[in-house]
Amino acid sequence: MKQEIPILWLRGLPVILDLHLAHLYGVKTKRLNEQVRRNSSRFPEDFVFRLSKKEWAEVVANCDQLGKILHSSILPTAFTEQGALMASTVLRSATAIQMSIYIVRAFVRMREAMSANEVIQRRLAEIDKTLLIHDEGLRDLYEKLISLLEPEPERGERKIGF
Repeated sequence: MKQEIPILWLRGLPVILDLHLAHLYGVKTKRLNEQVRRNSSRFPEDFVFRLSKKEWAEVVANCDQLGKILHSSILPTAFTEQGALMASTVLRSATAIQMSIYIVRAFVRMREAMSANEVIQRRLAEIDKTLLIHDEGLRDLYEKLISLLEPEPERGERKIGF
């Protein structure tokens, strides 16, 4: 049975904990954190951060997949999407290398999809603009037709003379 890797929301960002990322890359958590420390210039705070005690308590309350580290005295490290990618570049495991290649390919496909989406958005904006112009013309035509269809007020018989 394959273990699901939880993506958590901390500090307004989707993150993965170090123990789950290490499992994903086929290395020990200690080795992952060691490589992060050795390559600290590659891991700014928006890539990786240590959880506060309050955040850790919240994670523990909401996540039942923490197993043996539940009572650990060391606070876990959280990796953002960019941090997870960077981790795959500093680790030497075969799985980390495959994941790095996979992530790069996924981003290329995502960028291609976004580019196609931009073309569609631009075309829809052009259609919308054209429809607004036609809509204005139709509204003007409608107002003129309505005035022609309204019955003329009845006039009394005109008397000749005074």
